[in-house]
Amino acid sequence: MTDELEADVDRLDDVARRRDELAARVREHAGEIARELAILQGGDYGQETFETDGGSWTLKYEAGDVQYLRFDPRSGSETYVVSSKQPPEPAALEAAMADYDAFVASYNEYVDSFEGLFDDVSTEFPDVTSTATLTAERDRILERIRDVADAMAGELHRYDGEYGTYSTTISGTRWELKWDGDAASYLRVGGSDGIYLVSQYGPPPASELRRLVDDVGAFVAAFNEYVDDLEADLSTVSFD
Repeated sequence: MTDELEADVDRLDDVARRRDELAARVREHAGEIARELAILQGGDYGQETFETDGGSWTLKYEAGDVQYLRFDPRSGSETYVVSSKQPPEPAALEAAMADYDAFVASYNEYVDSFEGLFDDVSTEFPDVTSTATLTAERDRILERIRDVADAMAGELHRYDGEYGTYSTTISGTRWELKWDGDAASYLRVGGSDGIYLVSQYGPPPASELRRLVDDVGAFVAAFNEYVDDLEADLSTVSFD
């Protein structure tokens, strides 16, 4: 009796070993499909479902590798042929593998369906209009605004200390100049979420600059009035 039991255990071990070998081969093969899908879809992760006469196969992939391959037969329970969890039951794997070739054929048909997709696509595109002239004029204006802002910063530094802010309202909008020494750290219009005409970051959009540039003179004039009210020996600044 003992020998018979040991023989049974050996036989089941052999089934499990063959099951694991088959599952590993399927993982490797399905991994090739996963990589091809990732290339085709242009993403690191996703999933596709392929229909066969026997059921449907869902392949989920991530980073170009298969996450799971699930078979949903027309009747019966679904089987995770490939997964990150425990391997499938031998009988369920055997049933799924009977439809595996049909799954691969369905995938191949899916890929073939894209053949000729770009045949009528033209790569002759219109010439791109240069923004060089526009940006050069923008930069010229911004450089002039920075010069004026730095001049104001120098006067504020001389009167109010090493750093600080000066603000006023122009056309119903808050304008704020922050200085650090003799240089303007920023000139911002419209509060904390506003437009920075002067900053350590990139230039403002050209359309916003055009909208605000006409008020720069009024901002400077308001500053000069502020200086006059101080009755201090400060230079005035003009903006042409």
